[in-house]
Parts: sequence; C-alpha cells; structure tokens
Amino acid sequence: MTETLVKPPTAVDDRVSSRSLGARLLSRPEIGSLVGAAVVLVFFLITAPTFRDPAASGTIVYQAALIGVMAVPVALLMIGGEFDLSAGVAVTTSGLTAALFSFQFSTNVWVGVLVALVVSLAIGAFNGWLLMRTGLPSFLVTLGTFFILQGLNLAVTRLMSGSVSSNSISDMDGYTSASKIFASQFKVGPVTVKILIVWWILFVVAGTWVLLKTRIGNWIFAVGGDAAAARAVGVPVKKVKIGLFMTVGFFAWFSGMHLLFTQSSVQSGEGVGKEFIYIIAAVVGGCLLTGGFGSVVGSAIGALIFGMTQLGVVYAHWNADWFKAFLGVMLLLATIVNLVVKKRADLR
Repeated sequence: MTETLVKPPTAVDDRVSSRSLGARLLSRPEIGSLVGAAVVLVFFLITAPTFRDPAASGTIVYQAALIGVMAVPVALLMIGGEFDLSAGVAVTTSGLTAALFSFQFSTNVWVGVLVALVVSLAIGAFNGWLLMRTGLPSFLVTLGTFFILQGLNLAVTRLMSGSVSSNSISDMDGYTSASKIFASQFKVGPVTVKILIVWWILFVVAGTWVLLKTRIGNWIFAVGGDAAAARAVGVPVKKVKIGLFMTVGFFAWFSGMHLLFTQSSVQSGEGVGKEFIYIIAAVVGGCLLTGGFGSVVGSAIGALIFGMTQLGVVYAHWNADWFKAFLGVMLLLATIVNLVVKKRADLR
C-alpha cells in the first residue's frame, strides 16, 4: 500500500515578512506632525485673512526658520538620548562674543566670527565631556551651563560695553560681507525670502542625509536606544555624544551670527526660554523624550507649526497670551500621538 506524503506547511519567518503601506507610513516619525501642520494651516487660512496673503508666507516661514535651524541639532541630540538646556543662551553667547571681540580689539568682523565659532564649539565639547565624565543626566549638566552662560552674558557685556547690549559693529570692516552670508534677503515675486530660510533647508537636508544614510546616523539611533548595548557592539558612544553636543554648539554659533548681523548688536538677556521652544519643535516633529526615535524632517515640520501658530494668532487678531497655552497643549498632544503611532506601527 502506497503512503501519500503530505508536505508540512512552510513556516513564515516574521523577520522577513513584508509590512503594509499603512504600517510603513505610521512608522515614520514625521507623520503625526505632518497631519498637525495641515490642520493648523487650514485652521488659520479660514480664521485669519492675512494668513492667505502670499506676501505673508515669507514672514511665516522665516519665523519657522528662526526656530528650525536650532531644532535640527536639538532633534539629533534627542534622538541620541540627550538634552541641551543651554542651547538658547548659547546662541546669545555666540553673538555677543563676535560683537564684543571685534569692537573691543578693533579687528575685522570676520575675526570675531571665527573666535565665536571656537567658543561655541568649546561650549558644546564641554557639555559632552562633562556628561560622559560624570555620568550625570544631561538635564543637570546643561542646566548648569545655562546659568553659567546667562550670568556671563550679562556680566561680561556690562564690563566691556558698559551696557546690557554689545556695541554696534555695523560700520566695522567685514560687516557687509558677513551680513550677506548670515542675514541677507532677496525677492521671489511678492515674497521676501530671508537667507536664513535657504540655510535652514540646506541644514535639514544635510541632517537627514547624515541620520538616514551614514554610519554616524546609525550610531546616533543606537546610542539613543541603548547606550550600553551600542557600546558592546563597538559604537564609539563617547565620541558620538560629544560630537552631538558640539553640533548643537555649531548651530548655536550660526544662529548667533544671524542674530548679530540682523541687528548689528546683541542684547545680553536674549535667548532665555528658547531652549524649550527648540525641544518642543523636535518633540512635535516626532522625537521621543526617551531617545532612539525621531527625524530631522519632523523637527522642521514642528518648527513650521510653531511659525504658523505664532503669526496666525497675530493675523487673527487674538490675544497673544493664548500662544503659550497653545504651545503647552501642542506639546502634550504631540507626545501622546507620537507614542500611540509608534506602538501601533510596531504591532503591524
């Protein structure tokens, strides 16, 4: 009697199973902020007539760029599992350093710009080094740096200029050429485009490429997800984290130069509180507070939501006091949405 052999069904390996389009979309950190941006845009197009004016779009995007430039490194740092609460005052420190050095030593403005770059990178390196050396939470380390820089900004400026702001450097050698790079503008039809917007787009593209297409990007995700496990497989955790803090320092320098060459002087009290705005933009854009998840593009969308909301409130002629309340609600909702979206994507 002949036996019929029945071939057992082939087991499906979950590791190589395909994911649905919906799951792939939900797994993107930017999806929640993209939906939020669309809702905010439609809302203010309906409620604020000035918002529909094409000439206003340049102002809105510029307002977003002021936050978005710093949101790029802050997002990278958060993906790497750390925070920098000194980022806001570090921008002011950079601008003050360039202005005070150039004026007090009667040098070409570009010399002050380079000195400010060195100082900004040194601040970032110090934050990263102290974090790795002590093992303290980055919240505490950078909070200490925040107070140090805030005090130095005011004290050194008073000592060197006799005022709470730096001296104007608008008539000094090198100012015109530096201003073209950091604070110029041009027209596209009825829209005035600040050069900072162009730089912001370039920074977002570069940051996205580094994060998604390079080994350094893989390292950033790894140290943010689990630093101990990353170290065990050969990821240079110390170098990555110090490098991320120095990246924040570089962008703080760039933002400080824009601040300086837009106004020709810098107020020593500026920047306080901006660090939270940068973090909000990154979180709204999909970065988790626990690290290991997020995107640079998402931080740009978060900054755009910030710019649309800030000017939308003004254009709608509402009380500006509601803006900060909106920011708080937006932060809470974004955090909840990001967690829910990520969990649903992981289940698919």
